[in-house]
Amino acid sequence: MNKKTLTIILVAVVLALLIINQLKEMKKIENRYETAKNDPLNARIYTLENGLKVYLTVYKDAPRIQTNIAIKSGSKNDPADATGLAHYLEHMLFKGTDVYGSLDYEKEKPLLDRIEALYEEYRSIAMTDTTNRERVWNQIDSISGEAAKFAIANEYDKMLGGIGAKGTNAYTSNEKTVYVNDVPSNQMEKWLKIEAERFRNPVLRLFHTELETVYEEKNRGLDSDGRKMFEALLDGLFPNHQYGQQTTIGTIAHLKNPSLVAINKFYCANYVPNNMAICLSGDFDFDETIKLIDKYFGGFERKEDSIFEVAKEDEIEEPIIKDVYGPEAERLYIGFRFPGADSETTNKLGLTDMILSNSTAGLIDLNLNQEQKIIGGGCFPHVLKDYSMHGFYGSPKKDQKLEEVKELLLAEIEKVKNGDFPDWLIPAIINDFKLEQIKKYESNNGRAGEFVESFTLDLPWEDFTNVINEMAKLTKQDIIDFANQYYRNNYVVVYKHQGIDESVMKVAKPKITPVDVNRTSQSDFLSSIMDEDVDEIEPVFLDFETDIQKSNVGEVEVLYKENTENDIFKLYYIIEKGSNENPKFKMATNYLQYLGTAEISPNQKMEEFYKIGCEMNVSCNSEQIKISLNGLNEYFEKAVTLMEDVLANVIADEDALENIKMDMLKKRADAKLNKQTILFRGMNAYAKYGKNSSFTNVISDEEIENTTANELVEIINSLTKDEHRILYYGPSSLSDLIVKLTELHSNSTDLNPIAEDNSFPQLDINTNTVFVVDYDMKQAEVLFLAKGSKLRLNDLPIISFHNSYFGGGMSSIVFQELRESKALAYSVYSAYTTPKDAKHSHYSFSYIGTQADKLGEAMQGMMDLLKQMPEAESNMESAKEGVIQRIRTERFTKYRVLTEYEKSQKLGVNHDIRKDVYEAIPDFTIEDLTNFHNSYIKNDNYTIMVLGSKEDLDLNVLKQYGEIIHLTLEDVFGY
Repeated sequence: MNKKTLTIILVAVVLALLIINQLKEMKKIENRYETAKNDPLNARIYTLENGLKVYLTVYKDAPRIQTNIAIKSGSKNDPADATGLAHYLEHMLFKGTDVYGSLDYEKEKPLLDRIEALYEEYRSIAMTDTTNRERVWNQIDSISGEAAKFAIANEYDKMLGGIGAKGTNAYTSNEKTVYVNDVPSNQMEKWLKIEAERFRNPVLRLFHTELETVYEEKNRGLDSDGRKMFEALLDGLFPNHQYGQQTTIGTIAHLKNPSLVAINKFYCANYVPNNMAICLSGDFDFDETIKLIDKYFGGFERKEDSIFEVAKEDEIEEPIIKDVYGPEAERLYIGFRFPGADSETTNKLGLTDMILSNSTAGLIDLNLNQEQKIIGGGCFPHVLKDYSMHGFYGSPKKDQKLEEVKELLLAEIEKVKNGDFPDWLIPAIINDFKLEQIKKYESNNGRAGEFVESFTLDLPWEDFTNVINEMAKLTKQDIIDFANQYYRNNYVVVYKHQGIDESVMKVAKPKITPVDVNRTSQSDFLSSIMDEDVDEIEPVFLDFETDIQKSNVGEVEVLYKENTENDIFKLYYIIEKGSNENPKFKMATNYLQYLGTAEISPNQKMEEFYKIGCEMNVSCNSEQIKISLNGLNEYFEKAVTLMEDVLANVIADEDALENIKMDMLKKRADAKLNKQTILFRGMNAYAKYGKNSSFTNVISDEEIENTTANELVEIINSLTKDEHRILYYGPSSLSDLIVKLTELHSNSTDLNPIAEDNSFPQLDINTNTVFVVDYDMKQAEVLFLAKGSKLRLNDLPIISFHNSYFGGGMSSIVFQELRESKALAYSVYSAYTTPKDAKHSHYSFSYIGTQADKLGEAMQGMMDLLKQMPEAESNMESAKEGVIQRIRTERFTKYRVLTEYEKSQKLGVNHDIRKDVYEAIPDFTIEDLTNFHNSYIKNDNYTIMVLGSKEDLDLNVLKQYGEIIHLTLEDVFGY
């Protein structure tokens, strides 16, 4: 063999080895990923051997990771005879497995098997055969109590809390179920261990108490006019498809006849790796992360891909009218049906939606809202996999018919069909989409949420990320043609009337014996997770001396924080006065929206802001007026010039004022119909302040009618003539900002001093009182309020710790006892509040929403906990570690640095208060928690607020808690 031949052979061998090595490298999971061209997230999409999709994007704003685990199955995948099943399963994924959540699974399992069989027997018995149903239910209740002796409630939540997770939750919708967490980046492997075990073999324990929780959720839905409207809209648009025929929570009949067999079958068919995606955004290394995911999830067995048969919908030939009744204010929905997410129509739908309503310069925004022809009109696209929907909404003005609101909205659609919208609008909308995308991608939650949408809609990531670019290719004629093709008399309209809904049936309370939740026990799995060491991340606290910069424009203080991430700015003028000083301030700031100047009309003002990608807003609360401007920094000077011109030179508009007056009176009447406003704002304020509060400090109807346009314009013109300060977050340097504001800001010298404090005094709570307001609803909602001392800064660490332990989440004592053990509520919590300044007091504030027939048990359960806090060392250690880990990995950045500084100033401190909490918490003991609880929560005097139907409330129960005082809505609202 000659030298030349040998050389050729050696080269060939080397090349072969290189190819073999390259192939080996390509087989490694960290090297097998897809990317998308021009992807702003620089995402990597992996597919494991078993079909599991993994979406990763790195964003290092804080050492944390947003985690979304998405299942491509939701309520549309429920069996037709067991609706609500996907939602049931979502709840049960928090109950544990054969490895955690149980003291002794071998002893627990036979009891769970018996319960499963009894539910099958129970659902086979006719609803009319109450004797046999009661017999079987009593067996279920009895054996469930025995099985619960082996259950350890909320171990999942304890583990996630212990590793410092935030936002632990899950949700089910039409075609997806998503499990959500926000975890510290150094806890990634622990989180993966927990989740892999969670999804491996979920055990349906503590089912009958969770079933009662779902009943409560259903009853809350029956009390929600908005939910009833939306379900009616979908029912009309989709008479065949599951979108309209299967609600997420399910029918009452199916709720009363659950099947654990069907739930397990659903799990086995849908919770498989080839139907799942892990979506992460945060501070991590791509290669290390995918290797860990493969380590813990790669062994999950791939199953056969499920096939979903899409029900075909016939064309809607004429308008379909639906009527919904309830206590809230009248309004309407209109809906048009479209093809699904992968259709070429989807981008046209999105662009058409923004032409009609983009909150600033859409046709509905300008022609209906700005012109004050209806109240709160707008529209939204609802894009789903099989079909999509374009929804429209609006509320009538005083004496206006719902049919007129409908016709006005439809008339704006006709303008799109006729091309009656300006040529500049589509390019401006594209810029708006880009701006909103930048804002969304400033949070890990927004970034991970995009992955979930792409996966569950079956849209390739490259196509998903390219939507805005594809929209930019659309012409005005494309939109006109699209509108003429799809917007005809093929809509569904839902009229929401005020009145009694005779069709609503409450899900009745079954007999449930409270179960032992074994809160002091813990599984070996939990112990191993919590005992495993990780490399700790050191906390980073704000240093206000270095994290913000200060300067002045004339007499006006400027607080500055640089935006180093993108080209967006936020500018605020803050005036420390509000409606406490003059209730007409709110009326004036609202009036400003509808005013222009001598040079520019109100509509032109809105259009000019929209063209340059900026937004101006003026808001007024009881103590502060805030003028805000945000958008693209390249248009900063133009935007500020426009804003300053508007503030200084608005001219009165008598027609706009008359409409404002009418709308104010209408909205005031509507507020009295909203249960959230009645309870959490109205009754809460009444309990704290009595008849005179910021909430009731409003001008009378007569004063509204007598208010003049010049009076309001004078208020607007004088806003920045009072002492104020400026906050800026943006890419300009401080020196450049000061130069620009010195030139642009009109009022910076000879400023009027702010008047003395006008806040209302908080009442002492020296007796037990029960305030009751009658409201047409199936549930009863209750607030418990006890007054504490004025602000005690030294107590903030123990307050934070106590809130986490006692009532602040799914692993808290309150949640475990009242929801997990006694099944008395869907929503329940308790907190010791911290006032915003030294003038105000702390409060013990607790809430429970329950069925009216369980009111006595629910109130007694809450009061027992308030009077005596159960002690559980394991819960305490989990709460302690959770607070510490969250502070270690929490980062206040961007504009929040300025807001935290503002909060600290009001509290009277000049440092990051979290530092005090972090340093104090490690030394706290269970005795410290108990002592704090007994000193500040265990209170002899409570004001209790109850909202519910007087026909269903048991007054004999309520009078046990104090003197009952029935309040009218006039008492609560002051008008």
